Amino acid sequence: QAYLSYSNVAALTHLAAKQGWEITRTLDNVSAPARIWTLEEGDVLHLKVEMQVKAPARAAFSLLRDFSQRQRWDRHVLTCRVLQDVSEEEKIYHVTSPPTTGHKPRDFVILVSQRQPCKPREPYTVAVRSVTLRGLPPSPEFCRSEILCAGFQIHRNSSSSCTVCYFNQVTSGVMPYVAANLTGSSKSIEDTALECIKFLE
Repeated sequence: QAYLSYSNVAALTHLAAKQGWEITRTLDNVSAPARIWTLEEGDVLHLKVEMQVKAPARAAFSLLRDFSQRQRWDRHVLTCRVLQDVSEEEKIYHVTSPPTTGHKPRDFVILVSQRQPCKPREPYTVAVRSVTLRGLPPSPEFCRSEILCAGFQIHRNSSSSCTVCYFNQVTSGVMPYVAANLTGSSKSIEDTALECIKFLE
């Protein structure tokens, strides 16, 4: 359990520190700009959404670490409930997502690990990865999907503003929600980013 928690946070920190991110889209026509970055490594696609938020970093962290609030701003989340309080810094959630064309609804069992910065320049961290829970095996009504590495880093800009970076190592379970955005036929990543900014402010 301790190893899972450590590796969850370490994987997100490692992903955020990778070199070679390329901007694929900039949303400058809104009051709070957002930028979408991608990084390809072999057959793995990494996604980063960088959002400028007019809210203190601690407040943004407090809202983003509570995944039960997620459906208030992310339309890719249908339901989200706590399955287990592992510790003060870790919770396991069951998340369901609406069906995409030709597919069953998806569900995820995820470990959410939160960390406050130890040093002034460090970000607040909310790391996410899939875990297996005996008490909730896959169900026929859902396609059980996996999140390898995802989450948020929240950097303090000033006492009343912060930069929120969302990361996702895109797997086949998440790809249907991302592919249309990268080809330009959908704006759901942009729309979700704007909803997230609105929610945090």
